[in-house]
Amino acid sequence: MSQTLQASTLLAVPLAPLAGAVLAGVFGTQLGGNWLGRKLSHTFTILGVLIAFVLSALTLQSVVVDGARFNETLYTWMVVGGLKMEVGFLVDGLTAMMMCVVTFVSLMVHLYTIGYMEEDEGYNRFFGYISLFTFSMLMLVMSNNMLQLFFGWEAVGLVSYLLIGFWFNKPSAIFANMKAFLVNRVGDFGFILGIGLIAAYGGTLNYAEAFAKAGELGKLSFPGTDWMLVTVICICLFIGAMGKSAQFPLHVWLPDSMEGPTPISALIHAATMVTAGIFMVARMSPFYELSDTALNFVLVIGAITALFMGFLGIIQNDIKRVVAYSTLSQLGYMTVALGASAYSVAVFHLMTHAFFKALLFLGAGSVIMGMHHNQDIRWMGGVRKYMPITWITSLLGSLALIGTPFFSGFYSKDSIIEAVAESHLPGAGFAYFAVIAGVFVTAFYSFRMYFLVFHGKERYDQNPEAHHDDHGHGDHGHHGDHSPHESPWVVTVPLVLLAIPSVLIGYMTIDPMLFGDFFKDAIFVDAERHHVMKELGEAFHGPVAMALHAFSTLPFWLALGGVVVSYYMYMVNPAVPAAIKRAFQPLHTLLENKYYMDWINENILARAARGLGLGLWKGGDQAIIDGGLVNGSWKLVGWVSGIARHFQSGYLYHYALVMILGVFLLMTWFVWLNP
Repeated sequence: MSQTLQASTLLAVPLAPLAGAVLAGVFGTQLGGNWLGRKLSHTFTILGVLIAFVLSALTLQSVVVDGARFNETLYTWMVVGGLKMEVGFLVDGLTAMMMCVVTFVSLMVHLYTIGYMEEDEGYNRFFGYISLFTFSMLMLVMSNNMLQLFFGWEAVGLVSYLLIGFWFNKPSAIFANMKAFLVNRVGDFGFILGIGLIAAYGGTLNYAEAFAKAGELGKLSFPGTDWMLVTVICICLFIGAMGKSAQFPLHVWLPDSMEGPTPISALIHAATMVTAGIFMVARMSPFYELSDTALNFVLVIGAITALFMGFLGIIQNDIKRVVAYSTLSQLGYMTVALGASAYSVAVFHLMTHAFFKALLFLGAGSVIMGMHHNQDIRWMGGVRKYMPITWITSLLGSLALIGTPFFSGFYSKDSIIEAVAESHLPGAGFAYFAVIAGVFVTAFYSFRMYFLVFHGKERYDQNPEAHHDDHGHGDHGHHGDHSPHESPWVVTVPLVLLAIPSVLIGYMTIDPMLFGDFFKDAIFVDAERHHVMKELGEAFHGPVAMALHAFSTLPFWLALGGVVVSYYMYMVNPAVPAAIKRAFQPLHTLLENKYYMDWINENILARAARGLGLGLWKGGDQAIIDGGLVNGSWKLVGWVSGIARHFQSGYLYHYALVMILGVFLLMTWFVWLNP
């Protein structure tokens, strides 16, 4: 590939998955007459994503090795008063990395789906959805303007709605996808306000043009207040990220979205959709660097999410929900890094997390298949000897998640902790406590799940819901003997391929991504005001030295403590968790009810919104608009005409009287004006 990237090549990256989505979603379903069978449907969609991944990898190579860049408009939709609405691509280090992560994880999920959805009647439709999701995410990360960014942003939200509610005959799935849709609309309202403010005051939607005017916008105040305009813009944009990347208090949709099939949990909630907000804030770094207030807001919200969502993972018994709350916590870590102006560290953790979290989700799905769709970890145990590949890959993913030295998660997670320690923002103290405490919490709930599933006494034959089915579509043909069994190769091969970067990618890329020129023209940091990355660079002496030094640091011993405590409580002395639950019953109830956030949303916010809606309907629409403007106007006209008709009698002397009265009134008026 030449140093100058070709528009046609880049265009093929999102269009290849789109073509697969159209073929499988239209011609592989009743919509297009079921022309394509299962084999052709998954072949076309996998081929489309494979093409996208190969081209993304070549693009990344060209960007890294040759320094190639691309920033061009491919199509101008319309121009409104000088505001251009375009479709175009911006490819730099940040975009190229995201393209590879999205396409690789998507490719693994596509392969995995062949085995997991083997006997589901919506097989072809599911492949169409996940390919369409891949197209939407690629359009989001490759965009060079905010209009296309918003298109991709809403498109991934729409497809996630379809995927979460894929089993549309299951009431809990329908509730979950509606919940995800509504919560994301709250965040997206703030997001579009932020984009609108940039368009209104910057006069452009193009990234490069908007960033060039960031300094001018930084000098303006929000009308009618003494707030900095750029602070309002950044907070509005981040509200969008709070919805998409599931930050407190807009996090409530993500755990419930586990009602969808397991492959979409890996695709949506590990590598792509939930990281869109992290990517967006990193891309908008020229604006965020102008407002310490916005950065501090981001820092504190991320810290709350990282710690308090981790606590919820401790009491979960559904294997997918444990991993889901882990995702929430790790998204909090990424957000904390953004708030500390360590954007490259946040994106670095985004990349490493994508691999090991997709691995953990797919590993959980493999366990669910092997356990005949039992998802309750209390009725597992001893699965290791039945599912060796799933066991070893899940162990590697768990070690990466807790930040074990030399694993990928260690390099990114430890860098976040160090970045927060070097930050001088007002919220940095609380954030540092949150990320440090979160290390122990993460290790505890991760290995609680690991030990209960893969080690200890076999409990799967004691399950009171032994014939549990997570989606009501059968158990993919696994009948008869209910002992665990290893998953087919289409499931285990993606696990192995994801385990490799989960172990190695952090070691290989930390130097160029954090301290090299990988993000030099994609992420902007004001080094004079925010010197976190400079201090991290001075303390970095290579990945080996960093990992060896970690054995003497607090995070390592906290993680080790979490593993040891979980082993003791669930393998050595299982009576301890029950005793702790009895001793701290109110706290357990609080966690079990997820801090009552759902209750608050349903009984306070939803009722308030309904009351406001009723008030606007009854008072605004019916009383003012219908009663006052619409009905009131004709009643006023009728009243005036009822009086006026008495003067239209047809008698000449009536008309003469009106003329005389009119002249008299005119004369009086003129005399009053000119005394």
